Amino acid sequence: MNKPFALRRDRGFTLIEVLVTVIILAVGLLGLAGLQMSSMNNQLESYQRAQAMLMLEDMANRIRSNAVAAKAGAYAAASDYGLRAEEDCSTKVLTAERDLCEWNLALAGSGVTLDTKNAGSVLGARGCVESIPGTANGEINIRLTIAWQGMSKTRSPASDCGEDQYGDDDAYRRTASLDTVLANLTL
Repeated sequence: MNKPFALRRDRGFTLIEVLVTVIILAVGLLGLAGLQMSSMNNQLESYQRAQAMLMLEDMANRIRSNAVAAKAGAYAAASDYGLRAEEDCSTKVLTAERDLCEWNLALAGSGVTLDTKNAGSVLGARGCVESIPGTANGEINIRLTIAWQGMSKTRSPASDCGEDQYGDDDAYRRTASLDTVLANLTL
């Protein structure tokens, strides 16, 4: 008669094992979900940096192909690009003005629209063009910078492009810069 009593006691122990297994599995799945979210955030940050670098390269190529106007200072206008998405670039006569207008539209994301809103660029992209004093041999250095809004806080970048536009302490601001050097090719 002792055998039936021992069988009843073993049944409750199996239920506790199943409950512990379910809890461990749930914690593991929550960890995987957190890892997936972190991975998606990192992928978006990487994508935004790659898009910013493509736009920087595009503008640098435009400047190099129009070196005469660049040396005259046509590209180093003090403006914050990426804010005016309604411009009509076809009315711009000078190549430098058209290049800056098209870069502005690319930064504003006007290449792709979603419900009549621009959606084809990095988040809150702003572009800056500045002329840096060249060397004694007449070289001209133009620094292109793109700032955008990151997904998480980090240290504020050294560049002042897009400053105070992405939160109180600029911890969400990301920047990428590219220097273009125009050589003095006089004989």
